[in-house]
Amino acid sequence: MAISRTYAGLILVLCAVMATVSSRVLPLHPYVKDRPIVSAALYDTSKYGILQIGNGLARTPQMGWNSWNYFACDINEQLIRETVDALISTGLAKLGYNYVNIDDCWSQPERDSKGQLVPDPKTFPSGIKALADYVHSKGLKLGIYSDAGAFTCQVRPGSLNHEDDDARSFASWDIDYLKYDNCYNLGIDPEKRYPPMRDALNATGRTIFYSLCEWGVHDPATWAGKIGNSWRTTDDINDSWASFTTIADLNDKWAAYAGPGGWNDPDMLEVGNGGMTYDEYRAHFSLWALMKSPLLIGCDVRNMAPETYEILTNEEVIAVNQDSLGVQGRKVYTYGPDNCYQIWAGPLSGHRLAVLLWNRCPKAATIFAQWAALGLESSTSVSIRDLWKHEYVVTNKIASFSARVAPHACEMYIFTPLSVTTSAV
Repeated sequence: MAISRTYAGLILVLCAVMATVSSRVLPLHPYVKDRPIVSAALYDTSKYGILQIGNGLARTPQMGWNSWNYFACDINEQLIRETVDALISTGLAKLGYNYVNIDDCWSQPERDSKGQLVPDPKTFPSGIKALADYVHSKGLKLGIYSDAGAFTCQVRPGSLNHEDDDARSFASWDIDYLKYDNCYNLGIDPEKRYPPMRDALNATGRTIFYSLCEWGVHDPATWAGKIGNSWRTTDDINDSWASFTTIADLNDKWAAYAGPGGWNDPDMLEVGNGGMTYDEYRAHFSLWALMKSPLLIGCDVRNMAPETYEILTNEEVIAVNQDSLGVQGRKVYTYGPDNCYQIWAGPLSGHRLAVLLWNRCPKAATIFAQWAALGLESSTSVSIRDLWKHEYVVTNKIASFSARVAPHACEMYIFTPLSVTTSAV
């Protein structure tokens, strides 16, 4: 958080790209192994491999819940326990939402006499270890927050120059996930501030998911993958159409860098917080799933509207996000007024393609997707499944597809080939 608080549908595969970075050969993305040369430009993963820290985590994007978007600093251990219970009772946990992440404001304003972080006794009187024990007893994982600066964004103690002590504390509390922010950073480059915590976490012997929250300032996709499991590519999201759309565009730039082990992070979900319409929230969730973004719920899961629950529990959309191929979907074609008719797509395992038709205009429109834009030969025949209607809308389609899309809404599909033919795009 900033101080201001802000596809192969046919497997379209790439040439085996080998490159040297810092005198080492990059590993191949699973997408390119043992596959022909096709669509290299359209679904590029050539930057994958500069980003693997190899701690065994993040084989798919992380899923869970985070306290900040809805509760900000108004958090306590009872809220966390109730959230854990709600994730289980609603079935969200079974769908993969298994990280329960405490954001800023959990600690006392100052370190103790030994220089250690201390949970706020008023809001976390039982301590973090007891809370972690509760979370783990329910089969979920606990995340915590700190900052690569002198202070956190809410002026609690930061971990800059305290990395070893704080990492040991997190490990002793059985923490599973660390979100590491960027406030009060003393003007020190993030490339210098973020590696020490990686090293400190590794030194504890406990495997902890390391989520860098650098706000995209120094283009972390280009360097942070050697350090963490995910990295923020943007400033903070807020609960608005303008914020969501801007962030989607910014995150799209870095698609070639993501893959199993390390993901671009355009910030947490705002679905259910009240600032957008149902169609906008559905588009938000669909885009985040297609882009292989972390799916971290940001609303109060104890009190969800039916529409919110419907969006967050769409198993077919979640499956796109968690697909084992791990190629970030991206914007492949735009047209219309201000390019507001958009086609986003990404390859999936099993010779499938996820396709999203997004209408960013204020009026309903019919959006057309030509096969060429998707990297398909015009003669390729596919079946098309609507992921929101949960039904096949076409069983044998060639050349193009279109759908009527409401304003600020999207429609999401999986194209499955009846014959595998692709074009070099």
